[in-house]
Amino acid sequence: MSETLFEKIIQKEIPADIVYEDELSIVIKDIHPQAPIHLLIIPKKVIPKLSDASIEEQEILGHLMLVAGKVAEQLNLDNTFRIIINNGAKAGQSVFHLHLHLLSGRTLSWPPG
Repeated sequence: MSETLFEKIIQKEIPADIVYEDELSIVIKDIHPQAPIHLLIIPKKVIPKLSDASIEEQEILGHLMLVAGKVAEQLNLDNTFRIIINNGAKAGQSVFHLHLHLLSGRTLSWPPG
């Protein structure tokens, strides 16, 4: 099975604008931003989509949420941001390596899609 774009970024084979990194995750700027601030929070462990996660990934899933809050605080987003997870192609997922989108910097409407 071939590596995903995110695996290549994690392994530093492809450059990315890294905002944050720790032992479990990496946060990069989206190359096609949908808001003034559009980050991707990516686990280093490959989980193709959220619906593929198991109880063994519970810790990493929680960690990703905490990273979102930490990065938002570091960027002084004033507790104003949206987290999105697309699950499957029909939901808009284009890279099959679980990732969270963090959007901020403008008023976000509802419903989102």
